[in-house]
Order: sequence, then structure tokens, then C-alpha cells
Amino acid sequence: MQRVAQIIRLKPEAIEEYKKIHAEVWPGVLAQIADSGIRNYSIFLREPEHLLFAYFEYHGTDLAADMARMAEDPTTRKWWEITDPMQERLDTVTDDGWWAPAEEVFHTD
Repeated sequence: MQRVAQIIRLKPEAIEEYKKIHAEVWPGVLAQIADSGIRNYSIFLREPEHLLFAYFEYHGTDLAADMARMAEDPTTRKWWEITDPMQERLDTVTDDGWWAPAEEVFHTD
């Protein structure tokens, strides 16, 4: 199992809508998350900085391939068409990524 943490900025004007739609995530999106080997997925909002912190546990063997397959899913793509405009990539992201990866520096069970 691989733990993954990511950060992105949420536009202040989108906070209430983002919370609202995440209170009722589409079943197809949830199914794709599970089919991609993702478990224990959580998104936290840090105010007043408007930062979203996402955490999940990956239980597959090829994270990049599973994320690519997720990105091809029509339902997930439609979900991202709604959520992506609500977000802002951090200035420090230097690759083609959307969410900024966070390094794990401590873990305990």
C-alpha cells in the first residue's frame, strides 16, 4: 500500500459549491476511485489559505497506469470539468500535474 498526499488551492468563491457537490459525489466517480485501487480517500479544506489537502491509500501495483485509466473514464472527466475550474494549481508545481504532491515525512500505525 502506498500513501499519497496532494495539495491544491480552492478558489474562495467556489468553497460552498465545492463542499456541496462533495457531499453527494456521483456513484460513477466513487466506483472509478475504488476500481483504481484507491482506498481511504479524504479531502480536507484548510482555511483561511483556501488549501485542499487530499490523502488516499493506493492498493494497486501501477499508480501511474491506474491514474491514467481514471483520467479516461467519461464520468470522472465530467466530474473534473465541474471541479477543476474551482481549483488553482499551486505556483510551485513544475510539472504537468494539477494537484501538488506532498512528501511523507512521518507515519505511524
